[in-house]
Amino acid sequence: MAGIVVCNAKSQGDIDELRSIELKRTRALVEADVETARQLLADDFQLITPMGGVLSKQEYLAQVESGAIDYLEWKPETIEVKALGDAAVIRYRAAIRIVVKAAPNAPQGRIWFTDLYEKRKGQWQIVWSQGTQAQ
Repeated sequence: MAGIVVCNAKSQGDIDELRSIELKRTRALVEADVETARQLLADDFQLITPMGGVLSKQEYLAQVESGAIDYLEWKPETIEVKALGDAAVIRYRAAIRIVVKAAPNAPQGRIWFTDLYEKRKGQWQIVWSQGTQAQ
C-alpha cells in the first residue's frame, strides 16, 4: 500500500483526505468509473499527458469512458503532499499499464505524477495533473 510523506501540511486530516481521494481517483480510472472520476475532477481540470498532450475534463473522461484510454494498472508508491490553505500539491511515482488507442507507444512502467488539488465548496478536487515518464 502507498505511504505518505507530509510537508507543510495544513492538517493531518487534510493530508489523509487528499491521499484517500487520489487513491479513489486512480481506482475509478482503472475501473472506468467515469461518474466517480467526474466528481473528483474540477470542471476546469486539465491533464498534461506523459506524451505532452493536453486534455480537458470532458475530453479525458470521454476517452476513458469509450475505452480510447484504458488503464489496466495504476499503483501509486509513496504520495508526498504539500497542503497550504485550500490548495495542495501531491507528487508520487506509480506503476502504470495503459492502452491508448491514439498512441500505441504510450509510456508504460513508472510515471511521475504532480497534481494540484483545490478545496472548492468544502470538497477537494483535482484541477491540474501532469504525468512524466520516470527513468
